[in-house]
Amino acid sequence: MNATATGQLTPMTPTKRQAKTAEGPIPTHQHTGRLIGALFFAGFATYGTGAALTSSVIDPANVITGVAEHQNTLVLGAVLMLTVAAVDIAKAVLIFPILGGRGRRTALAYLSGMIVEVTLMAVGAIALLSLVPLTEQVESGATTAAVAESVGSLAVDVNSFAYQAGQAAVAVGAFFLCLFLYRMRWVPPLLAMWGAIGYALHFSGAVAELFGLHISLVTLIPGGLFELTFGVWLVLRGIDNRAAQPST
Repeated sequence: MNATATGQLTPMTPTKRQAKTAEGPIPTHQHTGRLIGALFFAGFATYGTGAALTSSVIDPANVITGVAEHQNTLVLGAVLMLTVAAVDIAKAVLIFPILGGRGRRTALAYLSGMIVEVTLMAVGAIALLSLVPLTEQVESGATTAAVAESVGSLAVDVNSFAYQAGQAAVAVGAFFLCLFLYRMRWVPPLLAMWGAIGYALHFSGAVAELFGLHISLVTLIPGGLFELTFGVWLVLRGIDNRAAQPST
């Protein structure tokens, strides 16, 4: 309001900055959200390709022979599996400041789950890489084929166990992330609940695998489809913090 010489008050035209403030908080995480969405697809591509390459080489019935014939393929696949560690940690680090003070505990849970996951998956990938020097020892006569086969089978089992344990850990953090997204309405509620249910099933399937019940190929489907859908949503929409309307 401006005072004129006659003492009358005239309305002051709001500035552009004031007009934006009146509309609501200015979104600051659109580009970060799109980057996180892209990382979801990068994680699928790197680990999926790496796992496919290593699986094509390793024959559970004759581990050493398959590795000896295709060492380069195994190494490439294991390196790709290790690369996903940087991708997943980047997702958790980028989402940390977006959640802000109200979501700090959720961000910590998600980051912690990711750290446990990538650590265990790295252990699994390194176990597979150990098959390369093992085959070389057999070829040089430093160890017998029978001993190498037993050790190689153990390395394969370590990778499988580490993968399932890592998936169980990250599913816990992702479950709480989806609940937070549902409460804040940053994504459609149906999408957030889909994610929460999908990760709960994924956790159950991973734990079941650890105890010898092989159902994870079925239970991971809802969570996997959610990550693809969520990735598309983030790439197209980003994260708009103007949508932060906690549900009661």
